[in-house]
Amino acid sequence: MVKHIVLFKLNVDEPERSLLIDTFCKAIMALPAKIDVIRHIEVSRNINPAEQYDIALNSTFDTLADVSTYATHPDHVAAAGLLKGKVASRACVDYEIGE
Repeated sequence: MVKHIVLFKLNVDEPERSLLIDTFCKAIMALPAKIDVIRHIEVSRNINPAEQYDIALNSTFDTLADVSTYATHPDHVAAAGLLKGKVASRACVDYEIGE
């Protein structure tokens, strides 16, 4: 199994930031019904204002190839497109987990 974690720092101010986060999270949470390689997914806003990232996405896949399938799926591309031009920085890590 592969854990796929992504953090996003947005370059927009309130109230646009809150609306964008809500819209993005809803779009991501709708993906398991459309992309069958997703084993688990959760996404939410960072509630700690002392930290720099605004959104955390945590998902699980069977293989790294499945992560690639997810990343290029048109529904994921559309969801990710909601953040286009509004991300100051992004961090991502993929690692193997035991069962």
